[in-house]
Amino acid sequence: MEDAGGAEQRWLQAARAFVCETLCPAGLGGGGGSEQLAESVLRCLRSAWGSCAARGSGELPLGYSFISVSDLQCQQRTPCCSHLTWSTNEFRQWAHQSEILSKHSILPRAHLILIGYLTDGRLQEGKEKRRDGNLYVQDSTGSVPCEFLHFESEWLELLFLFPNWAYIPQTSQGSAGYVEILADPVPVYPRPERVVNTVPVFYPAQAAQLLSIRAQYKERTKLNVAGELARLSTLLCIHHKTFFFLFLKCFTSAACVPVLVQKPHQLSWHHMLKLGHRYVLTALCVSGLKASGHKVFVSSFSSCILPYCAERVKEQPLEITWQEGSVQPVSPEASLHLSSRVDLTGEKWLVPAKESKILSYVGVITQVLNAQASLYELDKKVCLCLAYQQLSNSARGLRPGACVELRDIHLLQSPLASFPFVLVLGTCLQSTILLKGFSRLNTFHEPVASSGNLYMQLLFRYNLGLPLYLWLVNMLEILEQRFCCFIGRRRLLIHSVPQGPGVAEKFLVPILNAVVPSKEQVRDVHHEILAEMHHCPLQQYQPLAPPCQAPPLSLLRSMAEQRSWDVFNPSQLLPPLEAQHMGTQELNRRLAWSYETFSAESFQPRMVLLGVLRASSRNSSLQLRDKSDSIPCVISCRGGSPFTDTALIGSLLQVETYQLVVERNLKSDFPSWEQLLTLEHMRGKETRLYAQFFFEDVQILYTPEMKVQGGPTHSDSPSVGKKDVCSSKTELGSPEVKVPKLEGTSRGASTDKSFDRGQRSARGASCVSRLFLVTQKEGLTFRNYLPAAEGGGGQELRLSFQATVLWMGKPQLWGHPKEKGTMPELEQTNDQRGDSEAQQRVLLLFVGRSLGWFPFLHPDGLYWLIVPQCSDFGVFEQPGLSPLQDKLLQQPCRTSCLLVSDTWRFQHETWISCLPQCQMAPGSVLAGMGQTVYSIPELLSNSFTASLVSFSGEVVERTLCASSGNEKTLAPCSMRRQKGSLLPWDHSVKLSVSAAPGSSVVLDVYIAVAYLEHLWGLLPGAKILFQNLQRKISRFHNVYCTYIPSSCISILAPPAPGRLLSSNPAGTASNTPAAISPTLVFLSHLLLQPHSLSQGQTVCHLSCVLALSLQWVCSICSSIFREGRCSRHSPPCPSRTGVSQASAKVLVEDGTGEALVLCKNQQVAAALGLSPVEWKAVQSNVQGRGSVVIQHGGASARPGCVEEPEDLVTYYLRSLCRSRAISRPVLLTFSLNRKPSKIPQPDSLQLRRFLSGEVEFMSRVGARLSLTCLNIQEADPKVLCCLSSKRIKTPISHSA
Repeated sequence: MEDAGGAEQRWLQAARAFVCETLCPAGLGGGGGSEQLAESVLRCLRSAWGSCAARGSGELPLGYSFISVSDLQCQQRTPCCSHLTWSTNEFRQWAHQSEILSKHSILPRAHLILIGYLTDGRLQEGKEKRRDGNLYVQDSTGSVPCEFLHFESEWLELLFLFPNWAYIPQTSQGSAGYVEILADPVPVYPRPERVVNTVPVFYPAQAAQLLSIRAQYKERTKLNVAGELARLSTLLCIHHKTFFFLFLKCFTSAACVPVLVQKPHQLSWHHMLKLGHRYVLTALCVSGLKASGHKVFVSSFSSCILPYCAERVKEQPLEITWQEGSVQPVSPEASLHLSSRVDLTGEKWLVPAKESKILSYVGVITQVLNAQASLYELDKKVCLCLAYQQLSNSARGLRPGACVELRDIHLLQSPLASFPFVLVLGTCLQSTILLKGFSRLNTFHEPVASSGNLYMQLLFRYNLGLPLYLWLVNMLEILEQRFCCFIGRRRLLIHSVPQGPGVAEKFLVPILNAVVPSKEQVRDVHHEILAEMHHCPLQQYQPLAPPCQAPPLSLLRSMAEQRSWDVFNPSQLLPPLEAQHMGTQELNRRLAWSYETFSAESFQPRMVLLGVLRASSRNSSLQLRDKSDSIPCVISCRGGSPFTDTALIGSLLQVETYQLVVERNLKSDFPSWEQLLTLEHMRGKETRLYAQFFFEDVQILYTPEMKVQGGPTHSDSPSVGKKDVCSSKTELGSPEVKVPKLEGTSRGASTDKSFDRGQRSARGASCVSRLFLVTQKEGLTFRNYLPAAEGGGGQELRLSFQATVLWMGKPQLWGHPKEKGTMPELEQTNDQRGDSEAQQRVLLLFVGRSLGWFPFLHPDGLYWLIVPQCSDFGVFEQPGLSPLQDKLLQQPCRTSCLLVSDTWRFQHETWISCLPQCQMAPGSVLAGMGQTVYSIPELLSNSFTASLVSFSGEVVERTLCASSGNEKTLAPCSMRRQKGSLLPWDHSVKLSVSAAPGSSVVLDVYIAVAYLEHLWGLLPGAKILFQNLQRKISRFHNVYCTYIPSSCISILAPPAPGRLLSSNPAGTASNTPAAISPTLVFLSHLLLQPHSLSQGQTVCHLSCVLALSLQWVCSICSSIFREGRCSRHSPPCPSRTGVSQASAKVLVEDGTGEALVLCKNQQVAAALGLSPVEWKAVQSNVQGRGSVVIQHGGASARPGCVEEPEDLVTYYLRSLCRSRAISRPVLLTFSLNRKPSKIPQPDSLQLRRFLSGEVEFMSRVGARLSLTCLNIQEADPKVLCCLSSKRIKTPISHSA
């Protein structure tokens, strides 16, 4: 008992000390000295503690401790509740009743005692009390906001004990929370009773007439109005003035009058007013609002609010108040009616608009969808939008588990197609939100920011409707989800600041300017609240199709890949007339690669591409990245130069004009074209996705922080030069780290031991840099760059590339990597100074993370090489680390090697062609240093002798070719080990490259499949710069080029959108001029320059058919297919599928010369003049015997060819070949047959025999050309004459 008594005494001492320290200095309530105040507090505590039936009267809560307001805010980091008057069973029963959301726990119980003064303003140091309409619990240590379910105005400025309360901190760390008062507070001192005398009042029906009187009066009369509270607006703060409206309704009619309350000390009325209760408001004045012209009652400084009691009011006659001016009767429509609905018959909508329904709703908040956007979920099925109201209390109390009652709220059904909720409730300024019950769940408070809230700023700036606002919220949430980890939430969502708008605002404002009509009016708050005919942004709405979308890159990837395979149909990829004649190998090879392209408009809604630009060292490509995924990208410049802007690394880019390319690789075993619809023959498939766009179509939403300092500190640095404007059309700041960091690269110093000397002398952020010119760049391949000592027994092959550069000027020392380097003047040189220090040729070796610089380095470009945290100029002269170093030093150019460290940086300065003349001194070594780019006609010339060539052109066609058995593979063995590719490594891709759009001069480029992993954008229609390709001449005198390890490819321009044929697996640009209108020529002109023309067209006369062959072959082994099975016996072929093949050799002439034309398959039917039905019948008859061969005789007959025995089919075909119907004018599209035996010399003559009646004579004539038919068209003679006339008048240019 002594211990218990001692504990009680210690508790009492602590209680009295707490009261003296926290309550007495506040001086807000009455009560005398500190001792008297402490006794009153203890008396109140005993009374409240003893109110529980399980406890005895007069006891003290020894298990509880006092807590001040400051300690509550600073020390309590998690939500808690305190129930002083409850027993343990009562608390358990209370907790058991709140099992709505199973994922949240119940508020933990804390044994704390909260005592303080209840005020309506926050007390600031040295200033007066600031009233904002909120309630606070205050003591001498501070004040904390509080929320009530029941409040009375008499409680203000009194000292209370709060027996049941909950403290809810904010979600952000270190932010104070607020207090939820769960039960009525207990006053420490008895409250004085208010004595109310009889009050003369007007009822709303009479008061409404006073608002309509237009007569002037001398004195400002104050009057009292009694009525039922019909509507209560939210607290509004406009232009730093806080106010609210209430509407008093007549007891016997629907008339009601508005009352404006704006006096600071009366704002607390908002907490005590209850809808449906009756009140008397005293000392009201009539006033007109300047903004809207409405007349309302306004509370005066002496106004007060009283509960209505019929015995204490007296109705006042109208004439007593207004002596001047006649009182005019007012129609019922003159007063406000709550049931009035707006009829917007004059509003014109582009499409029929829906009208929202106004209703009341009671529900429980189950989730806070977006606190800043004021979006909540009710009852797990309805979305509540409070954005169109101001939440002056920062949405305190609106937590999951709280019960709310909504009056006069708008119901909208499916306002946005992509929004997950079908039903959306929206509150306007006439709606009322009532908090019916606090949440019992252990959740934090998510406050709504009143300033800097981009959601609210854009909503009110554009007066958005709810569908467009929901789309806006969705876009901001996606941006935050995708890019907060790169940019930070503040930079992303911040509203306009002196430095400019934030990232999200830059992205959304142009879209809103285009979507929102310019005639939208500014929202009129007073009119929305007071107008007789209700009008608000929620009244009418149009279900919105989102203007655009910007999903995460992972979702974009899956959407594009899924759509590419959804539209994939093998039967539609190949022309049916060609596919039916293909064998199994050719058929599946033609299907092995195809591609699909998507633009922004290919998606609904329109797809906007957003991503942070990064340089990947894994695949040595540029990438657009967000939190979910990354997509490789190919960036080109419209001027024709490669993309080199290293300052954009780390920048957030927006692209609306782009091509999203999905390359499909398919492994299949289709027996023939008839089974193309049977998808079970598809054995494997994979995709490769990337984006292509022009740099000029990029909108930069964010760049890392920029900082430019002075020039270099090197005392011997050359004079300052100017950077020419050709280097960049747009001034782009350098990022926070001067030349941005590559993917996966740390900012630390280099780990190489040879850098120690420089590192010790470079404490701080100093760095050295040196300017260089790229003279040659080699492609990505596996090379050996490891030192012999580290390589062990065998040298490791690693993916790498190398660039030959020329040092320009001496090294420079920068004080910080953020400094801007100066452009040195290029020194003069002569033969004796070729090996000087200032200008020396170096081979830069890139391995590992430095591979990320591959997309930025291009020949003829001037770059800075920056070594951070180093001041040793010798870092650029390290001994080579490659086993090739000794071999390279033996070369005449004496090229040294320099292995690029992962921490080194590069910055593009300009192009050599953009340097001003003053920058290039006479006799500079740059004279003639520009890379030689040949034209395709030059490469096709017989006099051309170079083996390594560079050229540019447009891809006309891309095909997958199988390497012949006697040809050596084009790719090194180390490149064949790539994983995940379904394309066979021993195949190659043939690119047919034209010299210019519309030119028929074409050069074939062969690239081994093993190299394709690191090559992007090789599509028909793309303009490509090929560098260091090997020029070869085939045994048929065909000139072609092959891609070798030292080769490199740069995409100068992606295919034009109108020139893509994405469904063609052969990769033919459908609208290329070369494919549509080949050059119209005479046959005699083909003998002049046979190599300069790849395809041509001629108007000629088909003389006769010299040879014809029709046969059915096995689709697998190509043996004769007869009577439904393959004829091969050793070994037997199990194939049951055959394909028809036909060939014919016809003779044509155009008056200037004649040629032998080889036709195949469908071209044979066109040459014979057979219709599709007749051709099908011929093929069916040939199928029974397997083959039919016909020789028409003459010198062109093949030696050793034996015709089949005569039958009905053979007789028909022989008669057809000899008939006059064959001889007719045609329009022939052809290509040259370049076999050596088929290319006659211009001066070669052959002895020919001619018959004229019965006379036979011999003559020497020019050799016949051998052509391959591409197409035969029947044409009207008039059309042919017109074409012939055009051909004669048009000069023929073989170099075009």
